[in-house]
Amino acid sequence: MHVTTTPAEKSTVLLEVELPAADLARAVVDATRRLSQRTRIPGFRPGKAPRSMVERELGPGAVLDEAVEQLVERSFRAAMAEQTDLFAIGRPAIDVVQAKEGQPFRFTATIPVRPEVRLGDYRAFPFAPEIDTVDDPKVDRVVDELRDQQASLVPVEERGAKDDDWAVIGFVGTRDGEPFEGGTLERMPIVIGQERLMPGFEGHLVGLRVGDSTEFDITFPLDYREASLQGAAAHFTVTMRELREKVLPAADDAFAASLGEFEDLATLRSEVRTRLERSAIDRARHGFADRIIDYAVKNATVEIPDLLVDEEIEVMHDELRGALARQGITEEAYLKATEKTPEQLHADFRPGAQERAKTLLVLGKIAEAEGTEVTDADVADEASRAKQRYANDPKLAVYFDTGRARAAIRSSLRRSRVVEKVIDDWLAAHPEHPAIP
Repeated sequence: MHVTTTPAEKSTVLLEVELPAADLARAVVDATRRLSQRTRIPGFRPGKAPRSMVERELGPGAVLDEAVEQLVERSFRAAMAEQTDLFAIGRPAIDVVQAKEGQPFRFTATIPVRPEVRLGDYRAFPFAPEIDTVDDPKVDRVVDELRDQQASLVPVEERGAKDDDWAVIGFVGTRDGEPFEGGTLERMPIVIGQERLMPGFEGHLVGLRVGDSTEFDITFPLDYREASLQGAAAHFTVTMRELREKVLPAADDAFAASLGEFEDLATLRSEVRTRLERSAIDRARHGFADRIIDYAVKNATVEIPDLLVDEEIEVMHDELRGALARQGITEEAYLKATEKTPEQLHADFRPGAQERAKTLLVLGKIAEAEGTEVTDADVADEASRAKQRYANDPKLAVYFDTGRARAAIRSSLRRSRVVEKVIDDWLAAHPEHPAIP
């Protein structure tokens, strides 16, 4: 067997294989025997019919086609075993060049291979982690959010409605003096000023007391959700049925104690500050990692094969399915709501998939350079944790046993580890920088 390899476009290699005529002759003999074993031919025991009878039963060329198929499969495996420096990432495209009995047998195989990644600099980046400062105003905002969560809605009696009040209204809407569908409601809760109904509607409620009514004309916006009302003029009569205002508890020791964990307000503020500082450090490390990845990818050169992009699109589709499942939404319902086909969804994914594929290739090359490895046991442990997280979704639980899921997990773990190593090395080289564990 004579084999030559030639680099081709789009990260492929052209494998040219030539076999002596005797190999094809033996393959024809073997093919005749196999087909006669599988085919009932009157007058012959299985496996004993001559080629002429087999082809009379199955058609001219059947034996040669079978011989070529088996010979290509066998010789391709043998040829690839010799090419220890080729890393195929997909099935080859086979083209039989010559399959004439009595002459050398020749075929080519175009093999998608892992593309060459030429790394640029990925360590001498001109930036550092940025840790947000935690100051008193930020602590105040969190304390106010906690107070808002504990707020009470108190009836308003001594004044009219204003923005941010909680109200219950009743209304009747008409067009040309006639009620229209959806234009009448006895009780509707709203927060005044949030423009829940339509722009300008709630402004007419400001100043109303409980029991007051008002009338006004308004025009529906051109992009209103109900097509039949877009741009239409209508008349509304609105009655204020209930009016409440949100009253926050005072920021004092009693409020802190009511949360069940803190002796006084100072203790609460101290805990809030600690958590904000932890969060700031976490964001700093994640942000630093993202900038390092972006820097490394921009400095690298790689031609991304369509096959890898397609595989990444499938991974993104799997991720979408998982996100929808966590929200209790079926994929069919999502596609219907977005008015998209799976093909359109994949087209939307493609730009991001191209970037992700390049990122994974670059990080994989950096992992090789840094000696970062992920064992089968690491992948199995992560897959086991994932199955536990999605135990209520049998389809997703089964997915984590597939080869595609395991490959995605391995890539994710390898990516995380190599980036964490680069970060830790940078921090070790810059002891003056605050720690970001």
